[in-house]
Amino acid sequence: MTFTTGPVIPAGSLSASVQPSMPSRDGELLLRPWAADDAAVWHGAYEDPVIRRWHMRRLASVAEARERIADCGRSWQQERAAQWAITDAVGGAILGRMALRSMDLEQGTAVCAYWVLPHARGKGVAPRGLRTLADWAFDKVGFHRLELEHSDRNEASCRVATKAGFAAEGIRRSAHLHADGWHDMHQHARVQGDV
Repeated sequence: MTFTTGPVIPAGSLSASVQPSMPSRDGELLLRPWAADDAAVWHGAYEDPVIRRWHMRRLASVAEARERIADCGRSWQQERAAQWAITDAVGGAILGRMALRSMDLEQGTAVCAYWVLPHARGKGVAPRGLRTLADWAFDKVGFHRLELEHSDRNEASCRVATKAGFAAEGIRRSAHLHADGWHDMHQHARVQGDV
């Protein structure tokens, strides 16, 4: 069966190039692909109680983090997901993570995900990183819609989404199982043309 419309983003558009690094508008942050040397930082992030509270995945070891980073490269080549380290543009210190998951090039959609390390919280890292990612996804790649969701109990993530221009669209009731039980999830989205 064929579609009545062509793909929003032609297959091969991403995998034909190297995953880019992207500076934030203010030049203070850089989103860059993860490197094998970052495995200890990634593993440490999932030991942080705040990240552990809101993310349902765990990393057992630095070796497992290294394998996840290797999978990032495969995911880019397969055009199914992309992940970046958010770094300080000057010193290169890792501040957090930004990701596009569940990429659907046919429909031009993807799901955004992020976390910020404890020392970088409260400094606008997540909203600036999310805006940088969204600008690239819309302007350079041609995505039509980016979505994100977070627990209705995660007020910080809600502020990040709003500051980055992701409009609240509704609540998915009892949608994700966390360590403390089922959570309702706030749904946000930004579409091509939103400011």
